[in-house]
Amino acid sequence: MSLRRMTLAEAETLPRWQRPESLLFLMAFAMPIAFATWSALLNNFVIEAAQFSGVEIGWLHTVREIPGFLAIGVIFLILFLREQVLGVASLGLLGVATAVTAWFPSFGGMLLVTLLSSIGFHYFETVNQSLQLQWVEKQRAPQVLGWIVGVGSGASLLAYGAIVLLWEPLGLSYDAVYLTSGGITAAIALFCFLAYPQFEGPHAQHRHMVLRKRYWLFYALQFMAGARRQIFVVFAGFMMVERFGMKVSEMTMLLLVNYVLQMVAAPVMGRALGRFGERKVMAFEYVGLTLVFLAYGGLYWFGWGLVIAGALYICDQMFFALSFALKTYFQKIADPADIAPTAAVAFTINHIAAVFLPAALGYMWAKSPDWVFLLGAGMALVALALALMIPRHPEPGYETVFGSAGPRAAPAE
Repeated sequence: MSLRRMTLAEAETLPRWQRPESLLFLMAFAMPIAFATWSALLNNFVIEAAQFSGVEIGWLHTVREIPGFLAIGVIFLILFLREQVLGVASLGLLGVATAVTAWFPSFGGMLLVTLLSSIGFHYFETVNQSLQLQWVEKQRAPQVLGWIVGVGSGASLLAYGAIVLLWEPLGLSYDAVYLTSGGITAAIALFCFLAYPQFEGPHAQHRHMVLRKRYWLFYALQFMAGARRQIFVVFAGFMMVERFGMKVSEMTMLLLVNYVLQMVAAPVMGRALGRFGERKVMAFEYVGLTLVFLAYGGLYWFGWGLVIAGALYICDQMFFALSFALKTYFQKIADPADIAPTAAVAFTINHIAAVFLPAALGYMWAKSPDWVFLLGAGMALVALALALMIPRHPEPGYETVFGSAGPRAAPAE
């Protein structure tokens, strides 16, 4: 990476492709190339190559979430590394670990390579979220974050499209696809490391743990987001393969349709967030998720078929695309120097449930899958109740409809 350091104001003199927002877009494109491919092939790979059941897939996702729980370690690492350097290095680790996934077709091997790729993914996401909130102005954040989600969806679309179009005609193997996708992500990370200056945010970040009483609602929403996400990430896709026998090309086509819709919808969602505010957008998300999880149960209660299951899966993903509303809520209430350490703390809180839920629910799944989705509906309802506590115009000192839960910290010099 260039040794040159630049403020955000100075970076405005750079070519557009080399500015901070362009780096955010490039990293947003690179991450899903590896992660989306890993996700698209995972359920088929572990069932066909490693003979996983619901118990093993639950343990795999528990291990995958451990680095998210330990994302608070980012606070320690930024004592020695700049956030931008740590983010790019984590992106490279994700790419390399994804590239070698098919070399470990066993329970122990999958746990190891999943742990490594997860460290890359979660540490990248922690730093990336922090940089987004530091580098993008509050007024533009809903729109820019919507564009970033759209770029990530486009990358996922590219990855899924390639799998759908080429998997059967070329007789692709898991090894070839993982190597290619992981290699592309690692190569983009290397380019980001070499081609961009080190950008200085306008506010120096605290380099110690930050826990503030007035952020309590943000912490609670992060916890519930992490808990309910596990229902979808771990079991929705697994259900599509286990119950309906979906092949790699069919599962990927489903994801492909989702990301076409998401790529178009995300910028619109960003504009809606700017117009209606976080409370209304998040309430809409959680009502929708509650209905989707209840309908998942209907697949078992009423014997609904693959078409309804696929539609629910797409709706599920679309609602999760609204999650950037939680970022802009925090950006509005936060002291600027709190952003980096709180991003790490929030990721850890987000993953508390993720460490134990997948394994525990794996055993529930083996006995009664519909109860897993009922639990997801309950989680979404709790999150809805919390979201309704967000004021229409949140700001420091007015973090909830009840007012502030504590004194505002003095801004950093």
